[in-house]
Amino acid sequence: MTDLINLLNDLLWGSILVYLLVGVGIYFTIRLEFIQIRHFRHMFSVLKNSRKSDKAGISSFQALCTSLAARVGTGNMAGVAVALTAGGPGAIFWMWMTAMVGMATSFAESALAQLYKTKDRDGNYRGGPAYYMEKGLGMRWMGVLFSIFLMIAFGLVFNAVQANSITNAMNTAFGYEPVYIGAGIVILSAFVIFGGIRKIARTAELIVPLMALAYLAIAIFILLTNIDKLPAVFSLIFKSAFGFQEAAAGGLGYMIAQAMINGVKRGLFSNEAGMGSAPNAAATATPYPPHPASQGYVQMLGVFIDTIVICSATVAIILMSGEYVPHGEITGIELTQRALDTQVGGWGSIFVAFAIFFFAFTSIIANYSYAETNLVFLEHNNKRGLAIFRVVFLAMVMFGSLATLPTVWSMADVSMGLMAIVNLIAILLLSGIVVKLAKDYNRQLKAGKVPTFNVKDYPELQSQLEEGIWENPKD
Repeated sequence: MTDLINLLNDLLWGSILVYLLVGVGIYFTIRLEFIQIRHFRHMFSVLKNSRKSDKAGISSFQALCTSLAARVGTGNMAGVAVALTAGGPGAIFWMWMTAMVGMATSFAESALAQLYKTKDRDGNYRGGPAYYMEKGLGMRWMGVLFSIFLMIAFGLVFNAVQANSITNAMNTAFGYEPVYIGAGIVILSAFVIFGGIRKIARTAELIVPLMALAYLAIAIFILLTNIDKLPAVFSLIFKSAFGFQEAAAGGLGYMIAQAMINGVKRGLFSNEAGMGSAPNAAATATPYPPHPASQGYVQMLGVFIDTIVICSATVAIILMSGEYVPHGEITGIELTQRALDTQVGGWGSIFVAFAIFFFAFTSIIANYSYAETNLVFLEHNNKRGLAIFRVVFLAMVMFGSLATLPTVWSMADVSMGLMAIVNLIAILLLSGIVVKLAKDYNRQLKAGKVPTFNVKDYPELQSQLEEGIWENPKD
């Protein structure tokens, strides 16, 4: 069984998904006329008005924080270190490139999630890939398939992995027993998830910005104290990316390939663009400007923050520390902790432990919100089914705190890979609508108006959209 899972994992992530995700990102980059570059500043303009919401939805800022809570996790600290040791510094360049094309994919899936959102029994917005597969494509079976894959990966297995990361970090830093750490995580998680999507959003809104800013402040301090090393670091990254560093030693093609594969893979794992996860958060927002495309801009910014900003902070910490050894045995979170200790002293490992706790905990609750949205899609607001799922979810958190998880992690990778394939097929089939939404938004923006979605301009979509969601747009 383990061999089969590993074989599927290698097939999905070693060939199919790397090319598919990058290919779709390039496709949307071209179809949307390099929107992530042309409208780079506009992403921040949309964020200025992102605190607005109504009784049915959370604010765009809360939706951004929720998606960042899921994106920003141990991968930003451990995953970057793995990419460096496996693929060399050149992997970082390809990680950046993956994020840039992935921003266009994120725009597409998040705009679609907003367009096809619905309201649940409690009057809250729900939506995501499963919903646009059912309503936009008329393929409920496809949405069911996607929901099952997401609930396995994000609703169950990834939470076990995140809990395991917290337990290991706290045990290493303070020597606490895993069973007590696990119990604490379960209690905290239960307190948040039983409060519903709004409590999850409020928690993410509070923790994510503070933790991200603290981590970036450390990175900036290290950058400023080692500013003389910055040109050499950039030179190393670019030379390694194109093989100039290895040309004299031979094996040029192999080293470029390793840099590309590891950089692309880590970038995709980190920012999740195209996976179909972040759209579940995007759909719960009350967008401003009141147009589905505005949430596309907000979630593009999420990809940028995750990979270009936070992952680059880890790169700076490691490469400026002198701890990095090409293809060395020390990798993952241990390399990041050692690098931070070298720069700031013994409290570096303790800081990383707390950073992992907050990043991983917010990932747990954000992943739960994604799973809950898809359970609502499957069960149609069955409250008993929701209560049972919450108990199973918390049991998986406890299991993850105590178990060793290599096989479970591989299962999650397979589930997420299958989920991504289903989502990418859907957004390609709906790409014409994505382009039309982007053009409508930009036409109004150029005319000096607040872009507002008017369903009457889309007669071909009226029968697909939930009644009462878009009929009365407000400025």
